Amino acid sequence: MNSQTTPAAAPLRWSIAAALAAATLAFTGCGSGSPTGTEDGGSSAGSPATDGSGAGSGELTSVSVGTIPIASSTELRYGVAEGIFEDHGLDVELVEGQGGAALLPAVQNGSMEFAVGNPMSVLTAADQGLPMKVISGYSWSAPEGEDINALVARKDSGITGFEDLEGKTVTVNAVHTLGDLSIMEATDMAGGDPEKINFNEMAFPDMPAQLEQGNVDAVWLPEPFLSRALEDPENVVVGYPNQEVMDGMPLTIAFTSESMAAENPETVSAFRDALTDAADQAAENEEEIRGMLPEFLKMDEETAQTIGLEPAHTDLPVEKMQTIYDLMLKYGMADNPMDVESLYVEPPEQQ
Repeated sequence: MNSQTTPAAAPLRWSIAAALAAATLAFTGCGSGSPTGTEDGGSSAGSPATDGSGAGSGELTSVSVGTIPIASSTELRYGVAEGIFEDHGLDVELVEGQGGAALLPAVQNGSMEFAVGNPMSVLTAADQGLPMKVISGYSWSAPEGEDINALVARKDSGITGFEDLEGKTVTVNAVHTLGDLSIMEATDMAGGDPEKINFNEMAFPDMPAQLEQGNVDAVWLPEPFLSRALEDPENVVVGYPNQEVMDGMPLTIAFTSESMAAENPETVSAFRDALTDAADQAAENEEEIRGMLPEFLKMDEETAQTIGLEPAHTDLPVEKMQTIYDLMLKYGMADNPMDVESLYVEPPEQQ
């Protein structure tokens, strides 16, 4: 693969030492509670107040949860705001980072107990020997119809399918993530040569202007950037790469450290149950979720009411995560064959 990266961006495959060093990054607290779990009268995560069912003794267990500033994180915020996590005995502080690669080392060194982020971050860490555990699924690509991310090109570009990407410059937010991985596999499935695609990196807000100016041939955009780009009638959807690869791709997952999973199973179980309830209740209150978007993502009201929202549910994506990892091996984004099921907190039933 011919990958072109800008000096400010770095591929996902960091060294273990670099990952741990990244834990010194400053995060911004967004919710209630404290990262250490020692304030506000709550117990620390090392002394869980809940039993396995989530019923508590009246004292809340304080935990910090890493999240990223994307629309699907709203369900997690909804769960905190509505007291769903408190119902399961947890006093949650949301801690915002810029991506899974930043959140993961903070979870590993105990700066935060849980995080919700990109599955490839966890898979890359496991490939490099950093012990992490997957708690549950969280947000997903739409299994059919209009998806929440797409490959977009100009109408006059001559790009009508993934097979037309050979020799073209395709822009993603970061290489070695779900964007270029799914685009490469979709190209291979369409009969094209994914190794002939030139990938480069760019922030999502900058992509439409570069596409319009002809500096790139196609861009991979998620919501809300996708809807904004398609307001220009000269921009067209080439295809939905996630859907080409699988029926509903896991986009974010909930994870914790191996030590947290081993030492505090009741807290991990309570968090998973609370996250499940939050996702289920959010699905029944879409109007409230959309109402939270303008303040959370600095989005105008009209966009908040029209953008596509990622489905959120906490099913364990066992086979799909294995498929993602096998594709990482196929395209040189991982080195060591692995049974992904070994990363789960408890052996799940095969889907």
